[in-house]
Amino acid sequence: MIRFYNGKVLTLKDSMDITDDEVWVDGNKIVYIGKKKDADFDREIDLNGNLLMPSFKNAHTHSAMTFGRSLSDDMPLQEWLYNKIFPIEAKLTGDDIYKLSKIAFLEYISSGITACFDMYYFPENMAKSSIDTGFRTVMCGAVNNFKESVEKLEEYYKTYNNYDELISYRLGFHAEYTTDMKIMKSISSLAEKYETPVFMHSSETLKETQECISRYGKTPAELFENIGLFNYGGGAFHSVWMSNNDLDIYKNHNVWAVINASSNCKLASGIAPVSKMIEKGIPIAIGTDGASSNNALDMFREMYLITALQKIKNNDASSCDANTVLKMATVGSARCMGLYDCDCIDVGKKADLIVMDLKRPNMQPINNITKNIVYSGSKENIKLTMINGKIVYKNGEFIGADIEKIYSQAQEVVSRII
Repeated sequence: MIRFYNGKVLTLKDSMDITDDEVWVDGNKIVYIGKKKDADFDREIDLNGNLLMPSFKNAHTHSAMTFGRSLSDDMPLQEWLYNKIFPIEAKLTGDDIYKLSKIAFLEYISSGITACFDMYYFPENMAKSSIDTGFRTVMCGAVNNFKESVEKLEEYYKTYNNYDELISYRLGFHAEYTTDMKIMKSISSLAEKYETPVFMHSSETLKETQECISRYGKTPAELFENIGLFNYGGGAFHSVWMSNNDLDIYKNHNVWAVINASSNCKLASGIAPVSKMIEKGIPIAIGTDGASSNNALDMFREMYLITALQKIKNNDASSCDANTVLKMATVGSARCMGLYDCDCIDVGKKADLIVMDLKRPNMQPINNITKNIVYSGSKENIKLTMINGKIVYKNGEFIGADIEKIYSQAQEVVSRII
């Protein structure tokens, strides 16, 4: 059993309150939150006044796309996607996915992220890479007109929801503009069969949204609702170009808006109407998108950009409160991904935790810790990352990872495919 003591604790269970409680972890679960009492421990970790809190969860990414980091910068989305990314992706093997994903997992861990919602290919290799790294991954279907199939999607759904405690799977497809109606309707039938949500890219760019209206007379959200894709909820990655009716659809069907501020800025896609979503009570999660379009996999940058951009968009410095954004990146993202067992610090929850170093200059003096995490926090404040009860990162060191081997193997892949 591991004891965390002599620090501050932010549970995010019901409030933003910070206590001086102890937290005990036994195996992969939290077993005690409270004041000091006698017990036997295998390890005791003195927090030294630092903050223990729930980890961040990355609710939208393409982990293996580390191959494209700064490969095709300063290009419009469609040109970037069709002329650069798709041709290179056609060369990728399952072993490439295994090696390239490990780079992303290390970056997530050092940013306090303990789980990702990953939409990509070769799920067997992705799952093994995640398990070997000790990282938690929720995989998302990536069906489109030229990759995968509805039959494979169902096979993956049944296989990877009974595979390993670190792995789970959600139904999904790439986007309306890469997926024909027959495939989308088949996925809708699959969702009905399993009574489960569906996830996809949606309304990322104005061009995408306008072309969908031209094809079907409906926005992407209206189309998805019409063919039953949202009957059991789900989520839409990006959700930038949203009409009032689109927002009502999200609200009525409990659809998660997954915001990717850095990627949308870098590709000039636009600014999602997050403040409107908050006002309507739409559930919101946060993702980084992939390293090919962001290029960092850093939740601190995402949080800051989301709140800062809303203030500019609405010409209102009070828009999008930082505490709300912090909950999006932790509790919200976890629930979007179906990780209800590690969304906050509570007895019985999985021990996916981080320690924030409050002794760094950017966290001093202490006035409001939670808001300062969003406005001033950075990866330098991640002192410890625990996933499923195991410490995988501490004081800048990756526990049990052969860093040089991971880096060199990824570079070999990039040298071959590019």
